[in-house]
Amino acid sequence: MKFLFKNESFSFETLRTAGFAGYSGADLGEVLMTAKGIPEGDEAAWRRSWEATADRVAGLAQASLERGHSISAREAFFRAANYYRTAEFFERSNPAEDRNVQRLSNRSRETFVAAARLLSTPFEVVQIPYEKTTLPGYLFLADGSGTPRPTIIYNNGFDSTQEESYYAIVTAALLRGYNVLAFDGPGQGAAIRVQRIPFRHDWEAVITPVVDFALARREVAPDKITLFGYSLGGYLVARAAAYEHRVAAIILDDGLYDFNFAFRNALPSFLTRWIESGKDTLANPLLRLLASLKTGVRWALHNGMWTFGVASMAEFIRLTTRYSLKDCAHLIKAPTLVLDAENDQFLKGQPEHVHAALKCPKHLARLLTSEGAGEHCHMGAMSRLHQTIFDWLDETLA
Repeated sequence: MKFLFKNESFSFETLRTAGFAGYSGADLGEVLMTAKGIPEGDEAAWRRSWEATADRVAGLAQASLERGHSISAREAFFRAANYYRTAEFFERSNPAEDRNVQRLSNRSRETFVAAARLLSTPFEVVQIPYEKTTLPGYLFLADGSGTPRPTIIYNNGFDSTQEESYYAIVTAALLRGYNVLAFDGPGQGAAIRVQRIPFRHDWEAVITPVVDFALARREVAPDKITLFGYSLGGYLVARAAAYEHRVAAIILDDGLYDFNFAFRNALPSFLTRWIESGKDTLANPLLRLLASLKTGVRWALHNGMWTFGVASMAEFIRLTTRYSLKDCAHLIKAPTLVLDAENDQFLKGQPEHVHAALKCPKHLARLLTSEGAGEHCHMGAMSRLHQTIFDWLDETLA
């Protein structure tokens, strides 16, 4: 499904941004006018246009806040946070040192927290103990009563941030009486941008401390914790749940059995063989050539090198082979909802593979292109997605 752009990556990312409109993440008119000023495939123009929109909307939010209009301010701050995230997305030539990445990601966090502090339900910025440091997190509570509530732990993917959690699951969860604990894990959000902690495949080492933190809160019902994995998070939480059995349910949006599949599916077979056999002097020049020709390939390889903490494209792709459920899917015990997008351009077929490997109670839910929900993570169809998720989750936890 093409949305405003012929360029596949620009189209998908614009749909992703616009799709959060139902949860204060965008206004369609703002998206249309911002996209209108961006030539096809022009990544510099992408940043400038989205940043200009984000700055304007953040200014509107601040003006409303200063005049005491807290709801107007909150809605505009939430839109600005999403626009800043979008503006930063393609800045990947040297993200660790890029001042645009630092500025835009900081502004996304700042405007997001400004919005969340204006919610009518309790919100906290939290630090989750992790090894010798902490992971940044947000805790959204359904109410201020202190009553233990079912709680969803939101887990990012390959490029998402904990700020995106609000549009992806938090608002829908709060409306239904669920708490949400969101966090940036290694390789994600502020954990990579500020703390420079790269991804790791053994995600149980990440989720277990997050579950520990959740269980220490009196507002969390200990027998009703759900793991929600977003995009690559579909692998990460499934891997974690194979070894962390204190959770009551798992939601994979979407199911991901083998992360390396995305690269085997997109690259010539001879090139993947070179990478597997360590022929990097042959593989890296060709990967750089492919990256120069296609936006999505360039972004994925550069983002992967940065978030995985490696120096070459071939090394990054080789590391993705560790991100597989081959040896652990059968260990998952909690009831699991595996979501599948009919037209997933990245992970087509992977949800079925996960579902077949599971031995726990399970349900495979395919959302269709004909209902507007067929894109990766069902972008552009959040209400349809949340209906599927929460109808299943309400019944499962009951």
